[in-house]
Amino acid sequence: MQLIRLSLSSPPRHTTPADGTVVTIGNFDGVHRGHRAVIRQAAERARALDLPLTAVIFEPLPREYFAEHHGRTPVARLTRLRERFQAFAELGVVDQLVLMPFNKQLAAMPAEAYVEDLLVKTLGARHIVIGDDFRFGAKRAGDFSLLESMAKRLGFGVERAVTVTLDGERVSSTRVRAALKARDVVAAARLLGHPFFLCGRVMHGDKRGRELAFPTANIALRRRLSPLQGVFLVRMIGINGGPRFGAANIGTRPTVDGGEARLEVFVLDFDGDLYGQLMTVEFLADIRAEQRFESLDALVEQIQADVDQARRLIDTHRRTGAPWPADEGEIV
Repeated sequence: MQLIRLSLSSPPRHTTPADGTVVTIGNFDGVHRGHRAVIRQAAERARALDLPLTAVIFEPLPREYFAEHHGRTPVARLTRLRERFQAFAELGVVDQLVLMPFNKQLAAMPAEAYVEDLLVKTLGARHIVIGDDFRFGAKRAGDFSLLESMAKRLGFGVERAVTVTLDGERVSSTRVRAALKARDVVAAARLLGHPFFLCGRVMHGDKRGRELAFPTANIALRRRLSPLQGVFLVRMIGINGGPRFGAANIGTRPTVDGGEARLEVFVLDFDGDLYGQLMTVEFLADIRAEQRFESLDALVEQIQADVDQARRLIDTHRRTGAPWPADEGEIV
């Protein structure tokens, strides 16, 4: 899969394949079950037409852009760019992933020009597949109906992607964020099709965990808002020897006036140096909400209780042999 960084002011000449392409476009934050259905539908159309598949994403997300420039409520994104790229690559059906900077120029682009100049002329769209909720162009004026009205004149096909529902409601990034806000990582995993995860490198912290007899791996989140806060049983991937379980706190650490959100993982039964390593932390089960304690002794006592609870969850899982609930909806 080729990553193409596309700017409206200077589009690269090689973006448009000679015979055109099938295009799907969206935010794809989380690359959840609904997104995957759109991508796979577009891939099937690309195979039928013997054309490459191009997926278009944005950075920053449009909601992030408007939050910053128009005083709107910020969004807690589910995936950073690296994680979205990884998810698209793992699907194995996208030929080109086009990254569009969402900026003033793109936000002001009339919907008709968006279709004709960007999708057709620049990207070479011969067929377009979009989700039922996708809007584009200035003031979100562009939708499926506009694409249909322009298709014959500009010579492209268009189809609406299937809507994926779960428990009677459409799968969406908004639903995933709501589940995570409620610390329901199992519900989030069912919507995503895999356990919710965060990626980052292990960085040096303030060594406070070591002083409290619970040394932690501090993961740099590098995001303005975290969609999840609390204490969880996690599976940490990236350690030599295979995945390791841990008890993780994600939040602002109010007892020690921590400030910005941080992910700290106490890796069970592990003694080693992880600094600088890239880790993936999967969230398997909720333990408790983050809270402030009146003393460090009370905090240490609670951390021990959290670790004990993590071990009980692991022991129960091993006795039953059943998959983790967060794994049951995993998409292969």
